[in-house]
Amino acid sequence: MTADGDPVLELLPMVFAAPSEALAGAREVLDGDPTPFQASVAHHVIGIWQRDFGDLRLALKHLRRARDLAARAESADREADVLGTLGVALVHAGRTRQGLVAFERGIARGSRQSRARVLFLRAYVWWVLGRHKEALDDVRRAIPVLRQTDDVIWTARALTLRATVHLALGAVDRADADFTAAERLWETTGQEHDKADAVESRGLAAFRSGDIPVALRLLDEAEEMYAKLTTPTFMLTIRRCEVLLSAGLAAEALAQADTAVGLLDGIGGQSTRKAELLLVAARAARLADDPHTAIARAAVAVRLFAAQRRTWWQTHAQLVLIEARLAAGRPSGRLVADAAAVAGRLAAFGSPSAPEAALLAGRIALALGWTADAERHLAVAARSRRAGPPLARMTGWAAQALRAEAAGSGRGVLEACRRGLDVLDDHRTTLGASELRARATAQGAELAALAQRASLDSGGPRRLLAWSERWRATALSTPPARPPADPVLLSGLTAFREIAARAEEARMEGRPVPALEREQRRLEREIRSRTLHMRGNAPGEGERFDPTRLLARLGEGRLVELAVVDGRVHALLCGQGRVRRFAAGLLSEAMAEAEHVQAGLRRLAHPGAEARLPVVEAAGRRLEELLLGEAAQHLGSGPVVVVPPGRLHRVPWALLPSLRERVLSVSPSAGSWLRALDTRPPPGGRHVLVRGPGLATGGAEVPDLAGRYGRPTVLEHDDAEVPRVLAELDGAALAHIAAHGTFRADSPLFSSLGMADGPLIVHDFERLARSPYRIILSSCDTARLASVGADELLGLVTALLPLGTAGVVASSAPVNDAAVVPLMLALHKGLSTGLSLAEALRDARAALPGDAVHQATGWAFTAFGAA
Repeated sequence: MTADGDPVLELLPMVFAAPSEALAGAREVLDGDPTPFQASVAHHVIGIWQRDFGDLRLALKHLRRARDLAARAESADREADVLGTLGVALVHAGRTRQGLVAFERGIARGSRQSRARVLFLRAYVWWVLGRHKEALDDVRRAIPVLRQTDDVIWTARALTLRATVHLALGAVDRADADFTAAERLWETTGQEHDKADAVESRGLAAFRSGDIPVALRLLDEAEEMYAKLTTPTFMLTIRRCEVLLSAGLAAEALAQADTAVGLLDGIGGQSTRKAELLLVAARAARLADDPHTAIARAAVAVRLFAAQRRTWWQTHAQLVLIEARLAAGRPSGRLVADAAAVAGRLAAFGSPSAPEAALLAGRIALALGWTADAERHLAVAARSRRAGPPLARMTGWAAQALRAEAAGSGRGVLEACRRGLDVLDDHRTTLGASELRARATAQGAELAALAQRASLDSGGPRRLLAWSERWRATALSTPPARPPADPVLLSGLTAFREIAARAEEARMEGRPVPALEREQRRLEREIRSRTLHMRGNAPGEGERFDPTRLLARLGEGRLVELAVVDGRVHALLCGQGRVRRFAAGLLSEAMAEAEHVQAGLRRLAHPGAEARLPVVEAAGRRLEELLLGEAAQHLGSGPVVVVPPGRLHRVPWALLPSLRERVLSVSPSAGSWLRALDTRPPPGGRHVLVRGPGLATGGAEVPDLAGRYGRPTVLEHDDAEVPRVLAELDGAALAHIAAHGTFRADSPLFSSLGMADGPLIVHDFERLARSPYRIILSSCDTARLASVGADELLGLVTALLPLGTAGVVASSAPVNDAAVVPLMLALHKGLSTGLSLAEALRDARAALPGDAVHQATGWAFTAFGAA
C-alpha cells in the first residue's frame, strides 16, 4: 500500500470529528512499529490535538517530530501539511516570524492541493494577526483549488475563514453568504468539531448584525456540541464575552474571561488566545466601572500582542487601555494624541472600532477645551452614523451630538440624540428578555444625558420632562416575550424550584448544602440562558410620551418627576396645566441619605429601637430637601405621583413630611403611570389570596380577608404550589400574597416569593398571559429593585407592570410581620369601599397605632402604579 493510501491518514480529519478517538488512535500507532510516514501522521495528530486542546509546548515538540519524519519518508505533501500546522502553532505560541517561515517552506514544498491547504492555514494566521487583506488574498487563492480537487472539508474550512474575515471588516452580508455555503458543505461530512465551529461562527455573524438573542442561542448550541466532544472552548468564550458586553452584562463577561485565562494558563495553552481573553477582560472591566483592573488586563494584552507581532490586535488593546486610563485619571494632551493615533491605525486596518477611537479623542479634546481638535476628531467619528451595525451608528450620533454641543446648537444636540436613541430603540425591539432590554439602555446613557443638559440649558421644563421620559423605564413600555411552549425552560423552572426548596430545608435543619447550591446555580444559568435567547416581538416602542396628555390626565393631582442632570436633582412638578422646574440637591447626597433611612427602618422593624424614630424622621426631612427642594411647597392638596430615577428606588416616599399624609403613588416613569391609568380591570373580578409557608404570623391576615371578599380563591398549605398559584393569578382582579420575599441583587429576575413547593420567581411571573390587575405583597423587601442600564429597574414590581398589573403595594425595607397584619386589614377595608391602592394605603397608615414599629411598617410600604 502506498503512503498516500495509508489508513493512518484517516486520523487527521478525525481530530475535528472525534478528537479523543483520534488522540488514542495516534498513540496506538506510535506504540506499534510505524513507518516514518505513519509516525509522522501520528505525531501530526497529537500535535494538532495539543495545539488546540492542550499544551502548546507539547504541540510544538510533536509537530517538529512529525516534520522530521515526513522528510525521512520523502513525502513532499506530508511535509507541506505538517509545516502548515507547525506554522499555526508557532504563531499561537507568539513566534510569528518562525511561523511565517514555516508557511513559506510548506508552500514551496507541496503539490497543488497541499499548497492550497497551506495557503488556507496561512490565511488563518493572517486573520489571527489582524492582517485581513493578506488573509483574503491567501484564502481566495486557496478556495478554487480546493473546490476543483473536491476537497470538501478544507473548502468548508476556507469558506468559514473567509466569512470570519469579512465579519472583522464589517462586511456582514458577504460573511453570511460564505457561512451559509460552508454550512451546506459541513452537513455532508462527519466533522463534528468543524460543525460546532460553523455554528459558533454563525453566532458571531448574528452578533455583528445586531441580533443578540440569536447570537446567544447559537453560541449556546455550539457550546453543547463542543461539550459532547470534550474539547476546550476558549474562542467561544471570547465571542460570548463580546456578546455579553454588547448586552450590558460586563461583570459577567469579566468573570468568564478571567476564568478562561486561568484555565488556559493551567494547561499551557495558546499565548494568542490568552492575549485575546485579556483584551476582552479589559473591555469588560472598563464597562463594569473598574478602570484599574481594565488597565492591568489591557497592558498585559498590549505587551503580548506586540511580542506576537499582532499589530491589529495590539491597536485594539491600546484603545481599551486609553479608555481605562481616562476613566482612572484626568484628560490630558497625551491621551488625545494616543487616541488619535489609535483611531488612525484602526481606520487604516478597516476596523469597525475606528469611529469609537475617534469619538474618544474628540471627547478628551473637548474636556481640555481644545475645540478645533475636538471638531476634527468628532467629524471623523460622526461619519459612522449613517450605516453599519446599531452600536456603530450610535457612536456616530453621539459624536454628532457632541459637535453640536461644542458649536452651541441646542437644536442640533437634540436632533442627534433623537436619531441615536431611535437606532437603539429599533435594536431593543429585537430583544425579548426584559433583562437584556433594560441593560441595553446603558448604550444610550450619554445621548440621554446630552439631551437633558441641552434641554436644561435652553428648552424649558416641559422639554426637560420629555427628554427625562425619553430614556426612563423604557424596558417597561412593552411586555417581555413569553415562551410558554418552551418545554426545556418549563422543566428547568420546576427543577430549580425543587432544588431551591431542598436547599432551604437543609439550611433550616443545619445540614450542609454546597452540592444543592451548586446545582441551583447551574439551573439558574440554564434558565437565564433560555430567556436571553428570546427575540422581541414588539413592532415598536408604542406612542411617544406627550406632556400635554399627562397634564390633562392629572386633574387635581400632581406628578413630580425627578431628573438628574450633571449629578444634580431637578424636580419637575406637573399639574394645573403646566410643568415647573425646581432645583434640588445632589444625587450622591440623596443616595447616601436614603441608605441611612433604610438602616433606620431595619432597626425600627424590631421592638426596642424607638430611640431611632427621631433620627429616621430627621433623615426624611433631609431627603425632602435634597429631592423635592421648593417643589414640596407647591404640591397642592390632591394626589401625588412621584417618578424617581432608578438609583433612588429604595426611598420610602411616605416618610417625607410633605408626602406623609397624602394619597401617594410611585411609578418608574410618567409614561408607565399613564399606561397603568389606562389599564382596565379584567372581567369577572376574581380575588386570589395566597399564604406561603414559614411566616412569623402565618399570614394571619389571610383568613380575615377571605371573609371580607365572599368567595375568593384561597391558596395555602399544599395548595400554594407555584403551578396552581400562577394559574389562579392569571387574569385575577386582585391578588394578595403573604409569602417570604427574597431579593437577589446578583440576579434580580431570580428574586422570589416563597411557596409551598419552592420559590416563585420573576421569570415565572413573566409567563403569565396577564398578571393580576392589583397585587398586594405583604412581606419584606418585595419592592426592592436593581438599577441597571441607563435608568431601568429589574425586580418583582417592575416585572408585573408591563404584564397588565395597574397597581402594586409592596415594601422596600424589612418589616415587622406582626405590625403588617393590621396594616393589611386596614388596606383591604379601604379597597372594599372602592378606594384606590394609594388611597387605601394612606388611610391604613393613619389607622395604625402610633408606636415606632407600626409607623416604620407603614412607611416601608409603597403603592406603585395607578390602580
